[in-house]
Amino acid sequence: MIDLSTEYLGLKLQSPIVASSSPLWKEIDNIKKAEESGAGAVVLHSLFEEQILADSNRLDRMLTETSDGYAEALSYFPDMVSYGGTRKAYLKHLEHARREVRIPVIGSLNGVSTGGWTTYAREIEAAGASALELNIYFLPSGLNVTSDEIEQNYCDLVHEVRSHIHIPMAVKIGPYFTSMANMAKRLYDAGAGGLVLFNRFYQPDFDLETLEVTPTLSLSASQELRLRLHWTAMLARRIPGSLAITGGVHTGEDVVKSIMAGASVAMVTSVLLERGIGYLRDLEKMLLEWMIAHEYESVRQMRGAMCWEAVAEPNAFHRANYVKVLASYRDELVS
Repeated sequence: MIDLSTEYLGLKLQSPIVASSSPLWKEIDNIKKAEESGAGAVVLHSLFEEQILADSNRLDRMLTETSDGYAEALSYFPDMVSYGGTRKAYLKHLEHARREVRIPVIGSLNGVSTGGWTTYAREIEAAGASALELNIYFLPSGLNVTSDEIEQNYCDLVHEVRSHIHIPMAVKIGPYFTSMANMAKRLYDAGAGGLVLFNRFYQPDFDLETLEVTPTLSLSASQELRLRLHWTAMLARRIPGSLAITGGVHTGEDVVKSIMAGASVAMVTSVLLERGIGYLRDLEKMLLEWMIAHEYESVRQMRGAMCWEAVAEPNAFHRANYVKVLASYRDELVS
């Protein structure tokens, strides 16, 4: 009997395929369908601090004093209320979801101030969330803001939230750090129980007719998985806690690669938006077929089999890969 169970943030999941944060989970029926289709857990759509403070002068002051580059700043939302609703509605929705399904329901919090993060994190915990995912996503544009300050801000936020809640906590980050390995270690040291790799940067576009900056959304593709695989493989078995891959998981092979790299779970959103929530069952079937064909009995047996510490040539993750790829491309051109 193939064992698909995995452990993520200390939670026992029936499957390593997790439905990641998206507007799909605003509907209880969709969450129930995800459970019926085999999802190991569901990460709810994010509660944005901007939504709660949208009508206050405090938000204007925070965004002006820190940066106009917050990717999820107020001006980037066509309709913030329609996305996540009010704080009370979000918490009520979370409570309802926890009553309706048995799989873990993970709250998602996206904030911009320490006070906001801690207050809303406690409320999400009180509403019954199985765990909390902190989605740290801002793009500082101040000319005098240093990388040290940015990294310290991340660590301070994680430490502050961790000190105010008791449920498991993962931190979702982007890949844009000078030393990703060191930053990962610092986040774990600050209290993160897991890392979600990686947040996607939604770049706005230019409308040349109206001369306006317009928000855009492009769904992920399997090609985006490579960056996630690289850093998951580099961090697995070296950093305590859980690793999750999100962004670029579209096929059964993508799920397999994520686990082999060392991830506890592979998170999916874009492919569910494209193919429907029932596609979760197809992903599980593809995963099972691969495991049977390659004689793996459990996800635990697979996890990390291709991480940096496990492969025969760990230099493949470093400069050797860079040199080899460029050299082989040149040779192809010559031939």
